[in-house]
Amino acid sequence: MRGMYVPSVLLLSAAIMPVIASPALAGIKLITLPPRQRVEIQLDHPGVTLVEEERIVPLSAGVNDVVFAWANTQIDKDSIQFRCLTDPDKIKVLSVRYPPNESALTWQVASPNAGSARVRISYIIGRLDKSFTYRAVAAKDEKTLTLRQYIQLHNQANEEFGSAGMYAGFGERFERPIGINETKQLLSAKFTDVPVKKTYTADLRQFGYLDEGKRQLRIPMHYVLKNDKANKLGEFPLMKGKVRMFQDDGRGTVAFTGEDWGQFTPRDDEMKLYLGLAKDIVVKRTIERRDRQRVLGNLSNYDVIVKYEIENFKNAPAVLDVVESMTALRQEILGNTSRAVEWELGKDGTLNEMLDKDKSDADKVTFHVPLPPSGKDQKAVKQTHKLHVLIKNEW
Repeated sequence: MRGMYVPSVLLLSAAIMPVIASPALAGIKLITLPPRQRVEIQLDHPGVTLVEEERIVPLSAGVNDVVFAWANTQIDKDSIQFRCLTDPDKIKVLSVRYPPNESALTWQVASPNAGSARVRISYIIGRLDKSFTYRAVAAKDEKTLTLRQYIQLHNQANEEFGSAGMYAGFGERFERPIGINETKQLLSAKFTDVPVKKTYTADLRQFGYLDEGKRQLRIPMHYVLKNDKANKLGEFPLMKGKVRMFQDDGRGTVAFTGEDWGQFTPRDDEMKLYLGLAKDIVVKRTIERRDRQRVLGNLSNYDVIVKYEIENFKNAPAVLDVVESMTALRQEILGNTSRAVEWELGKDGTLNEMLDKDKSDADKVTFHVPLPPSGKDQKAVKQTHKLHVLIKNEW
């Protein structure tokens, strides 16, 4: 094993009972390392890797010393378990000893008869872990995509496992050889014809200005996937991992469009993947009105209208998500304040009918604005929309 001292199982076969005197020790012999018959690696826990291995061990009638050593391998000694699968009611572990200052232990195993026994040894091991990556290929019309999920197995445990079965906690079990200091990429799931929504978002608080002098907002683009059965996903949570994105060009090849970190996405939740900034949707945002209305004593309401001038230079229709934080808007109007903002939508806004109640909350409102395509001369149709808000009870 390249000079390495790796986890091993040795057998000191004494063929003695506890009451037999020391001269019987002359019968002790060292049995060569039994090869692994089976290895299973559990990768379902995010921070712990469990290994279960099975070996055929020759036992003599009486008490046998089974030695397990793991120098230079990060095995948690407190996690090591030994179980005999052959006749477990009769073959018993009597005790376990840990030699001082050694990465080893010895099980005393009593067997009523001589013969081979299948044993299972399990332990938690360090530096044998996993990460996830994805490859997403969108159709030419960007309405569906094919999503492949890969497990990247990183073996820095200073041990070779040969052909090992692996389970990530979801999907199917797979079996591959695992070498020393090896990183292996394994396809764990593939989903085809997954519906995808391409979004464009105007959100000053989250994304800021592209050109503050012109009051022009940054408009990021995202692919949004819904992790549920209706959208051909939802078999299991999607784990956090880097997503490389491509688009079918309609000529049998694909073009790279970007990459993003997909966040952990439970069932029935959405994964949002950043594609870059839209260059063909222009949004200018200005405060058109900020009128102060005294209520009582030092309390005032502020009547505010935010104006959006929107142009779509794309030759296809699109939907723009307009998002406003009431806390950020109040700060923009009044400056910092520590109290929670009180507000309500006013009747003079043109966005009210486009409100998404499911994606709005006590601080944030989200509107979906349909954008017509540009004309044949690539001239955009300019729209103007207004958000009317009454910010209430301010000092």
